[in-house]
Amino acid sequence: MKCYDDHELQAAAWRKLNSHYPKLVEPRVAAAPDSPVSCPVEYFPQHFHERSLSPWRYELVPKKDHFPSTYAEARCLCLGCILIQNKSQPMESHDYNSSPVIQKKVFLKKEPCRDGKKYYLKRVTVDVAVGCTCLRAKITPQ
Repeated sequence: MKCYDDHELQAAAWRKLNSHYPKLVEPRVAAAPDSPVSCPVEYFPQHFHERSLSPWRYELVPKKDHFPSTYAEARCLCLGCILIQNKSQPMESHDYNSSPVIQKKVFLKKEPCRDGKKYYLKRVTVDVAVGCTCLRAKITPQ
């Protein structure tokens, strides 16, 4: 494993990420993690992540000592799923559940070398929600 000075580390991380690992496309818009979440039944708009029967938004997640140091993660906006039946108004149905779609994403983690002055990059894989989908609600037998 190669050790890097602090000033070399970021460039080395991006070189490795760009040449060895497939890149997930990051969404352009992300919401603040502490902003309110609501199911947008009344809007049912044009953007594909909002038009879904299980809409979502993206939130930026910090990841200290990792490259990249932030990433966007999907957060489902509804507990149920939006249904449109017989040309009626859209409504949220709890007969179905909104569930995150998970994809593995590669990060490089900054780890100290034995000399305590330099760092090496350790490959780590993290499950990241990239969208949401609609599933039938689980029914537990009684």
